[in-house]
Amino acid sequence: MKFISFLAFLAPQILQASWVDPDTSIHAQTTRSLYGKDSRPYQLVFSDEFEQEGRTFQDGSDPRWTAIHKNDYTNLALHFYSNQNAKTEDGVLRISTERKENVYRAFNEKTKKFYADKKYIQSAMMQSWNKFCFTGGIVEFSAKLPGSPRVGGLWPALWMLGNLARATYVGSSNYIWPYSYNQCDPSNRLSQEISACLKVNHYGLEAFRGRGAPEIDVIEAMQGDPEKLPNTNIRRPYQSASFQVAPGVERDRPVLGLTPKEGHWYTGMEYNNHNLTKSELNPFFYGVTLVHEPKAYTYQADALSANLGLNSSHYTKQHIYRVEWEPPEESGTGGYIRWYTDDVFVYGISGSNLNITGTEIPSEAMYLLMNTAVASSWGFPAPCPEGCTCECFECGNPDCACALPTGYCENFPAFFDIDYVRVYQAVGEDKHTLGCSPKNRPTNLFIKGHRKRYMDIGDKAPLQPVTAGGAECHTNKDCGGHAQGECSSLGFCVCGKHYTGPSCLAHAGFFEGESVSEEETSFGWEKLYMPKSLIVSVVVLSIFFCFSTCLALRDKLRGRRFRYKRIGQSHRHSHKSNNHNNNGPQTYQDASDYALPPKQKVITYCLIDKRLVDKD
Repeated sequence: MKFISFLAFLAPQILQASWVDPDTSIHAQTTRSLYGKDSRPYQLVFSDEFEQEGRTFQDGSDPRWTAIHKNDYTNLALHFYSNQNAKTEDGVLRISTERKENVYRAFNEKTKKFYADKKYIQSAMMQSWNKFCFTGGIVEFSAKLPGSPRVGGLWPALWMLGNLARATYVGSSNYIWPYSYNQCDPSNRLSQEISACLKVNHYGLEAFRGRGAPEIDVIEAMQGDPEKLPNTNIRRPYQSASFQVAPGVERDRPVLGLTPKEGHWYTGMEYNNHNLTKSELNPFFYGVTLVHEPKAYTYQADALSANLGLNSSHYTKQHIYRVEWEPPEESGTGGYIRWYTDDVFVYGISGSNLNITGTEIPSEAMYLLMNTAVASSWGFPAPCPEGCTCECFECGNPDCACALPTGYCENFPAFFDIDYVRVYQAVGEDKHTLGCSPKNRPTNLFIKGHRKRYMDIGDKAPLQPVTAGGAECHTNKDCGGHAQGECSSLGFCVCGKHYTGPSCLAHAGFFEGESVSEEETSFGWEKLYMPKSLIVSVVVLSIFFCFSTCLALRDKLRGRRFRYKRIGQSHRHSHKSNNHNNNGPQTYQDASDYALPPKQKVITYCLIDKRLVDKD
């Protein structure tokens, strides 16, 4: 009782000064690990209960989330992501997936021209990219999966990604995703952009430190016909729990649909062996090869994945999906990732399981994602039925019907309902940090220096600043009520101290005790390597320049004294001489011959079935 009373006293202070949603109950402020070897107490550091009706998530509308508004080029996607398809209603975040035609501007890498492309499914993706990130801890989602469990085609997912890559912005993931590798290996030197081989790492990055954007998939749900699948006892619907990492196993890789050969794949991972909740290795996804030219830039990404069977209740009621993530030591050893569904263990990976490639459990700051995709690579007929081209997937078009799952067109609209998201971290654990650019793994200046990678066509910035108020209103209720905001006499919302967004509907979260890199004040010049010979040359040239400048200044001053003396002798009685002649030399700002540097060529890659390839 004393502990509960202490939490009740502390809660108002926590809720007003952190990422914790005020609607989170007092009983959810702490948790315990479900892993028997972890006895540490855990404290809530982030939550979103989605209780506030009418929240929207367009860029600049919410401090926690951004609903992206763009085409998805990855994984043979058939959808367009719209920021109109994510909103709060009935106490949940509702991601709706519907049949709706979208014409958007696309770029043809072969012709180097823009053209109008079209998709027939509209859905939503929510990201906390570069807003809320964390390193280590427990993340928990309560969600009801969308659509029918017996109809394929929908791809709901709850997942995490390293902040150096922004999902669906394929330029940002090139040579970054899903690396978690800190060894200087010449064979990976070119394919890992931020390599441990680099003596000089600009943008505030640490020298000789390999960096990347690994991926942890809390749940990816596969629906469809419950037929027997090869080499597994799991049937649809099922969830996949995965860790995607690079570099991967290069030779004698397992064949899709078959179990790996002994000695040629990762070993020691933990599965649930109880009959009713049995999980198994996922034989349908071992990773992807990211092909580049020249060949030295090609690299392999691995997926360590397990499947767990689901039932119809996962599509009609809320269920809890949880990951416990412990980062490794600074040496890269140790750490683990463990998955749970409804508090039942599903899958576990430890740092020692990764010895075959030398990769590590993630130590990068990671952000949260929630989305429903629709892709011909997920739950569609495979292989393509005989006599079908499988080149179109439009409902109502008889030429496309053979390529669609049974009942696919009738499965829309579908609603992915997320009741809450909560993140906990161990009290007093130094490896558990908050922030998207922590001291030991900075990202801020790298993102700024490559900002176009994180932007879509027409964007002015990767993220717009969050607007506090300004939405049109008639009453205080339009601005969240008196406790959150007020409707001004001019008819627009004015937010209270702890709320933000155009209509003051979002709690204004921010980091407490955030780990922040010092890179904001530096572009990494203090880490710039210069040979001693170059330093000596620069010093000598600087001395010579200063000496020459002094001589030139001395001669100029002598000349002026001589000229003033002559003027004084000739025009002693004139006080207007040359007073009007103030035209000086042309300034730098006025110089007409100053030119901006030429634009650099931008190369775009396409991620197909999680393979990043040149569109050429």
